[in-house]
Amino acid sequence: MDDLKRHIREIPDYPKPGILFYDITTLLRDPWALRTTIDRFAERFIGDHVDKVVGMESRGFLFGPILAYNLNAGFVPVRKPGKLPSDVVTESYDLEYGTDTLEMHDDGIADGERVLIVDDLIATGGTAQATAKMVETVSGEVVGFGFIIELTFLAGRDRLEGYAVESLIRY
Repeated sequence: MDDLKRHIREIPDYPKPGILFYDITTLLRDPWALRTTIDRFAERFIGDHVDKVVGMESRGFLFGPILAYNLNAGFVPVRKPGKLPSDVVTESYDLEYGTDTLEMHDDGIADGERVLIVDDLIATGGTAQATAKMVETVSGEVVGFGFIIELTFLAGRDRLEGYAVESLIRY
């Protein structure tokens, strides 16, 4: 864990005062760190016979397709409303102040397909939980979640009880 953690840049007071932002661009630019991140996820989930990897906008798009390639799976993007051109399933979820909404093509996952959901970070778990609900709405089976960073003090993992959750770096 610490070998990857040293590749995360910490930026205080971004995007607003009091927030400590964990910047993954420093991990992305390092060939060893990027390869190690993907390899660790692939090793963890290779035995789960994943059919599709789902990545949430936008940083899930960076890791999802690479991981899908390594798992011999397809990739399905989850986006903010109005960004996908075909019929979608939609899920709204609560934020600290208000709500947000995500969408996924309703034909991105076939009945019974095994799905791995990936993103760069889990905080409160709302985005991940909403994505799982969409996958299950179209009759996909969530086999697990993969996150590079987990903010343990926000207890997002608790919202994903019953699912396999893998995080490579914990704060």
